[in-house]
Amino acid sequence: MPTILSHAAVPLALRLGVGGKAVPARLLACGAIASMLPDLDVVGMRFGVAYTSDFGHRGFTHSIFFAALVALACACFYRRLRSGFLGAFLFLFAAMASHGLLDTLTNGGRGIELLWPWTSDRYFAPMRPIEVSPLGIRAFLSPRGAQVLQSEVIWVWLPALAAGLALLAARRR
Repeated sequence: MPTILSHAAVPLALRLGVGGKAVPARLLACGAIASMLPDLDVVGMRFGVAYTSDFGHRGFTHSIFFAALVALACACFYRRLRSGFLGAFLFLFAAMASHGLLDTLTNGGRGIELLWPWTSDRYFAPMRPIEVSPLGIRAFLSPRGAQVLQSEVIWVWLPALAAGLALLAARRR
């Protein structure tokens, strides 16, 4: 997986592209949290949940279906998010679904259950350029962690920034 913080690149880029009126600060904050939420599944490892289980790491919490459910539930609070229902749903869905999609681009692990509950098959993208992030702070604060961050700048942050700027340019036309 990319590091937990790099998942926020997608909602940040979307806000840059569509603007603060479409994505108010509260909605942006929820989108950033939603983009990181799927990795809460690592808690299960502490309780003996097998990595390859539907409830294990990169399991159902990384699926498009789960992203839609969470986005739908959160969009019900659209007034508090200072947004419309549809806008909140679409933004939160994109933010959360991007997590699993980014994880398919990593070079480690056993794949992502993108299509749960229809199948427990795990998928990777055909191209896997993102260095998988080590689990744990100690491993992250090592030379390996620096490699991961460099990989994420190249393969996550710069493309997200470019996409956000392209959306911004298109919106300003």
